[in-house]
Amino acid sequence: MQDYYEIRWHGRGGQGAITAAKILAQAAYFEGYRGVTAAPSFGAERRGVPVSASTRIAPQTIMVVSQVEAPNVVVVLDHTLLKYDEVRSGLMKGGWLIVNSRQHPKELDLGGDFNIATADATEVCSSLGLIVAGITVVNTAILGAFIRATEAVGMASIEKAIRERFSDKEASINLAAVAQTYKITELARTT
Repeated sequence: MQDYYEIRWHGRGGQGAITAAKILAQAAYFEGYRGVTAAPSFGAERRGVPVSASTRIAPQTIMVVSQVEAPNVVVVLDHTLLKYDEVRSGLMKGGWLIVNSRQHPKELDLGGDFNIATADATEVCSSLGLIVAGITVVNTAILGAFIRATEAVGMASIEKAIRERFSDKEASINLAAVAQTYKITELARTT
């Protein structure tokens, strides 16, 4: 168990970034972390506009409640957001950039002194029918890439958190998305 994770989530309204931040916090608690927080970054939140959230997990109580500015993990639910500098800003050396993309991490050509993980969560979720109001909801699926890249929490803890949040049928579909995304996640380590 790593000492401390600061995770910043970037997505578009309707993709579930805030929900993913909360599910991860709950899963981390189940995993044994005693310090967990999850918070949205509020602005003009509407479907399709950029949104962000943060999750902090630590073995001890967390006293920090500000937004994450120096994350060791950045999760991007929509690869088109990579064009904004603030998405990668502050990402710590040796940290993880986890991107919902069909491209291999090296094809993103982002430079930087951080590791990159990619997975086509959109395709996985589309094939499973995880679409709400015309938007493919990739938040739970990208948790599979998070697990694969960081190993911060295990699949059993994610499963428990998802089962507590969704009905049996919805949980089953979301867990299938997590598992499939885990399997297809490609990693490129720079450290």
